[in-house]
Amino acid sequence: MSRTYKGAGVDIDLGAALVEAIKPLARSTARRGVMGGLGGFGGFFDPAAAGYNDPVLVAATDGVGTKLKIAVEIGKHDTVGIDLVAMCVNDLVVQGAEPLFFLDYFASGRLDLEVARTVIEGIAGGCREAHCALIGGETAEMPGLYADGDYDLAGFAVGAVAREKVLTGSAVAAGDVVLAIASSGVHANGFSLVRKIIADRDLSLSAPAPFDAETSLGEALLTPTRIYVKSCRRALAAGGVAAFAHITGGGLIENVPRVLPQGTAAVIDAATWRLPAVFDWLMAAGGIMPAEMARTFNCGIGMVAIAKREGAARVAKALAAAGETVWEAGHVVEQAKGDPQVVLRNADTAWRA
Repeated sequence: MSRTYKGAGVDIDLGAALVEAIKPLARSTARRGVMGGLGGFGGFFDPAAAGYNDPVLVAATDGVGTKLKIAVEIGKHDTVGIDLVAMCVNDLVVQGAEPLFFLDYFASGRLDLEVARTVIEGIAGGCREAHCALIGGETAEMPGLYADGDYDLAGFAVGAVAREKVLTGSAVAAGDVVLAIASSGVHANGFSLVRKIIADRDLSLSAPAPFDAETSLGEALLTPTRIYVKSCRRALAAGGVAAFAHITGGGLIENVPRVLPQGTAAVIDAATWRLPAVFDWLMAAGGIMPAEMARTFNCGIGMVAIAKREGAARVAKALAAAGETVWEAGHVVEQAKGDPQVVLRNADTAWRA
């Protein structure tokens, strides 16, 4: 018997058809610096054409995690590509970088052309929002590794920043203001716990969301991660930003310290904002303590800006002008030896109200 790759579950022709289908999507993300199009062995980008003379390149990679299981279960694939881009480009902008280009990796047990095209359409939409060119990617069929219908995503983004404008957090000092920037929901972290709560309570993703009767639970949870590139870059231009922290896995407790110099700590007051309804529900339905919420989820804060006291109002105004909901949530203090670098006050009362 003559064997074929297609007979083993990998359809090369279908993969080629996907490349043709997504070429217009990639072209829609074009920006200065892009050289050529899809189809080669790699993507080309010219930093000089993008306006950089002596750039420092910054790279980031991430995925969407088990949020994909919800997308697969309800058959809604148009938003997870936005999550993928957001998780990468938000990690670039916090270092002062402008995202330049993006590559994606789409892996499945059996390639579904329409599902893949829809996912990549979301990726292209996220790239356009971040002004980041989609210049390449990879599609892999791996029968036996993934079940039919399942897929996984990984993203890779590269940005640039002028050498003298790199943000490392070294400028943060006691007295600086902690500005909170609202999230759009759970974003793309903590979904293994979210799905465990749903399973334990035997909830249907197609039923109305317990925290939003206007939409289903599945659709509410698939609200895409907010992309903060334009607003953070506007805040940088306004002057006064000492650091940004993207609040992803590890929540406020683990991410804010990544930009705090040794000997400093951030005091954040949970009473300065109302815990969004989705987190209220997760906390109650899962019996989750406030400390665990703060180290698992973003709890309504998708990005933190640390600003110099004299520039805080200017930074907040720039963020708000770019469409963000922003508020003063705390301040930076000197850290006593052995104390935590994030002190979250009033969560036990404010988040139980």
